[in-house]
Amino acid sequence: MDNCVFCQHDKLNIIAENDLALAFYDGCPVNKGHVLVIPRRHVETYFDASIEEHAAITGLIHRVKEYLQQKYNPDGFNIGANVGAAAGQTVFHFHIHVIPRYKGDIPDPRGGVRKVLPHRGSVLKAPQKDTLH
Repeated sequence: MDNCVFCQHDKLNIIAENDLALAFYDGCPVNKGHVLVIPRRHVETYFDASIEEHAAITGLIHRVKEYLQQKYNPDGFNIGANVGAAAGQTVFHFHIHVIPRYKGDIPDPRGGVRKVLPHRGSVLKAPQKDTLH
């Protein structure tokens, strides 16, 4: 897509790639070493990518983790995707965030990605009873 910033592969600082996906540093990082992993094909969300693209992205996530571990030596990682505007997606080309985490980068990291809804992020609440059938 001509107007998609992620489809402009030649303008990205690619740090890892394979036939179906590529990885590059986030232009607005939330932490040192923040990387995005995307499919080469333009698809809007996680759920639009093929199984093969997911496998290629997962392979790159592992390679990126090793690269970041060597380069920055983080203490942990957050990995995730925003799907749709209501979930915070602002670039509508599917991408996975790989965010290195460092001891002390926030006062209390408990809850991790659960804190996207801060008032609901407690890991101390009882689990839901609903299940898929």
